[in-house]
Amino acid sequence: MDVFLYGFLLLTLSKCVVSKSPNIVFIVADDLGWNDVGFHNPAIISPNIDYLAKNGMILNNSYVQPVCSPSRNAFLSGFYPFKSGLQNFVILPQAPSCAPLNRTFLPQKLKELGYATHMIGKWHLGMCKWECTPTYRGFDTFYGYYNGQEDYYNYTVLNGSDFRDNKEPIRPNEYSTYAYARRADKIITQHNKSQPMFLYLPFQSVHEPIQVPEIYENMYQDIKNEGRRKYSGMVTAMDDAIGNVTESLKRNGMFEDTLIIFTADNGGWTTFSGNNYPLRGGKATVYEGGTRASAFVYGSGLQKPYTVFDGMIHAVDWMPTILSAAGGGQVSGIDGVDLWPSISEGVPSSLRSEFIYNLDDSLVPIVGHAAIRMGNYKLIEGFAGAYNGWYPVPENEEDSEIEEPKVDYYQLYNLRDDPNEHNNLHIKEHSMLKKMKERLDEYRKYIVPPLTEKADPAANPNNYNGYWTPGWC
Repeated sequence: MDVFLYGFLLLTLSKCVVSKSPNIVFIVADDLGWNDVGFHNPAIISPNIDYLAKNGMILNNSYVQPVCSPSRNAFLSGFYPFKSGLQNFVILPQAPSCAPLNRTFLPQKLKELGYATHMIGKWHLGMCKWECTPTYRGFDTFYGYYNGQEDYYNYTVLNGSDFRDNKEPIRPNEYSTYAYARRADKIITQHNKSQPMFLYLPFQSVHEPIQVPEIYENMYQDIKNEGRRKYSGMVTAMDDAIGNVTESLKRNGMFEDTLIIFTADNGGWTTFSGNNYPLRGGKATVYEGGTRASAFVYGSGLQKPYTVFDGMIHAVDWMPTILSAAGGGQVSGIDGVDLWPSISEGVPSSLRSEFIYNLDDSLVPIVGHAAIRMGNYKLIEGFAGAYNGWYPVPENEEDSEIEEPKVDYYQLYNLRDDPNEHNNLHIKEHSMLKKMKERLDEYRKYIVPPLTEKADPAANPNNYNGYWTPGWC
């Protein structure tokens, strides 16, 4: 064979290998605090998470929404919650609402790229009609529950059972974290390896109710506070499940071709033993403790592993970033930006220097009225959320009372110098305050009304043999 032709064929083959679409596993931990993983807090036993984080790329400035449903919609749609009616709270089981159906979700775009798409875990984006549910929004398979706050053992919420294998109502006979890992292994083992796989794995861990097998609680006998002891055990149980998923990928020859993404959906809920210290606040606030997520990426496509990435990334960026990593093109008309070139090369991008924490002009904002980030500066306008303080890890059997500081209507922080939000600069830096208020007002032009949360009696599980079931709105 001609030497030139031989070299050309080798080059072409190498490009084909490099351009192969990776498998993608997108893991979401529910209500996991900044201080609730081993790579931030050595008191937490999370060896699998820590290995992936330290051998991959820790995302030091990865932001999410203050509560669950808004973050999940942002992950899958690329739109800010205030443009989707999800700025006020989560979607409740009885609410005749769901994430906007006129938006294309991430798995739908991945299917266009040839991916098999699977979801295991917590949906929480509405279920009043079938069109709202995972297998109608791009997932080939779904194994999990539709709502939030489900019992880990009996799979009920608000007196109704809530678990599905695709559309079939079932009830596994084990702790849910075990069930999720078992189903992930089945999907990975049965996967057709000629096709790339997308696995969305939003654990319900470590959301309350605080429940964990005793074997995990016993790993933390030095912790005197019962809630924190059990919560820490829940983190370790989830970590074991993640370890089982990675072992399954290895056993099936897929690990080296897989990109793993891990993020919390919001900060830890201090009322239920989550911890974000030294960050301020917690879940349901627009302070850093409610919105700065423990996050990392690992695996296929990363050119600079073993690093910490200080570039800014927001929940809305995951959709276009994942599509880019999968070999897809740009997505127009969304709030998210493609940060894959930046993340894969380990170089912070100028594309993300601003984002909205939340924007809710309703009469009773629940998870923060308004907050914006511009460069190093953060402006909070009005109500920031229910948790204003700094909450160390509880040491005693009973949580100690934390005095909530008084706050001004405007709070302006320089997060480069003051990442834990102690020093309000709104008087000293009036020009920056004015600039950021004006920018917030520009975003306000795009607010849509919050989705209705008025309970509909037609949702009652008693109408559907005791299961929360779509088909009533």
